[in-house]
Amino acid sequence: MHALQTVPFANLNRDDLGSPKSLVYGGATRTRVSSQCWKRAIRLEVERAIGDPAVRTRRVPAEIAARLRARGWSEEAAQAAGNQVVLSANKKEGLKLEDNGGTSVLLYLPKAALDALADLAEEHREAIETTIGQKKPKPVLPVDRVGELLSERNGVINLFGRMLAELPGAGVDGAVQVAHAFTTHEVAPEIDFFTAVDDCLPEDAVGSGHMNSAEFSAGVFYRYASVDLAGLLANLGGDACMAKELSSEFLRAFISSLPTGKQTATAANTLPDLVHVVVRTDRPISYAAAFEAPVRPENGIAEPSRAQLARHAARLERLWGTKGVVYRGYACIDEKPLSGLGDPVESFDELVEGAVTAAYGGSAQ
Repeated sequence: MHALQTVPFANLNRDDLGSPKSLVYGGATRTRVSSQCWKRAIRLEVERAIGDPAVRTRRVPAEIAARLRARGWSEEAAQAAGNQVVLSANKKEGLKLEDNGGTSVLLYLPKAALDALADLAEEHREAIETTIGQKKPKPVLPVDRVGELLSERNGVINLFGRMLAELPGAGVDGAVQVAHAFTTHEVAPEIDFFTAVDDCLPEDAVGSGHMNSAEFSAGVFYRYASVDLAGLLANLGGDACMAKELSSEFLRAFISSLPTGKQTATAANTLPDLVHVVVRTDRPISYAAAFEAPVRPENGIAEPSRAQLARHAARLERLWGTKGVVYRGYACIDEKPLSGLGDPVESFDELVEGAVTAAYGGSAQ
């Protein structure tokens, strides 16, 4: 999946100093949005679409305690139950519990598994209550069952993967790769000086209630991601129907998602100008090298960026060949066709449907 997306004055993903993230590529400084940032936006959209969310958190004990308090447990008993889940996580030494009550690692599990863990605590309430007040309580929950629930998967975990070395067998190889998005051209961030008015100042007072500055930039971003269809099928135990649904929703989320950084101040709610999808049997191929030489303005940046992407794709096709191509197509705002990107379609929906149908047994194109 390749996309070119024009983003106006914005700061979708900032660094530790509040500036737009950047990189130097081809000797030119570009604005960058990290893969982690855009991938999270994609993941949340996929979760909403399939209706089966997952949570990444250190606060599993607190989440379980909150569920048990809602069922009438005392604060002490609920907290002991949350801690017991961590202590009973595996046969060696369990997960480590931090002083703040959280786990030492981020856990990633289906949200429904938190309810199941609370149900498990209910079954062992009497044993849990005997540990209240103990400085070093021993595990009282069934270790195998706790490990099983913490290792559960749902669609998004099978799609995006999970690294959890602390629980044997809990790791999941992700079927998705998402690249850092970067501008196709050189960018110099701009400083925005702003003030805020104090509405309750005396009539004779002057000046602002607050003043500060922030950094923003604008540009045309090249975005790229790939899905390992065979890996996804393996994660799903061969469930082609679910694989097709997840692939479709990932494609849609890749197209429509946006990071939320500074959006209330900029409303940079754009859609991609161009999306190109290729289904291959050989290996994924990024077109990032199309923009190693930064695009120069020619009545803007967006149109020459689309032309450069198409030229690069055509050159790579001549070099590499098309033997591994099952489907290739694109949807674009340009009325004039672009050569090198396959067949044009009228809408993103049509593009998604064509690619997914070809990937899962449709006719080759």
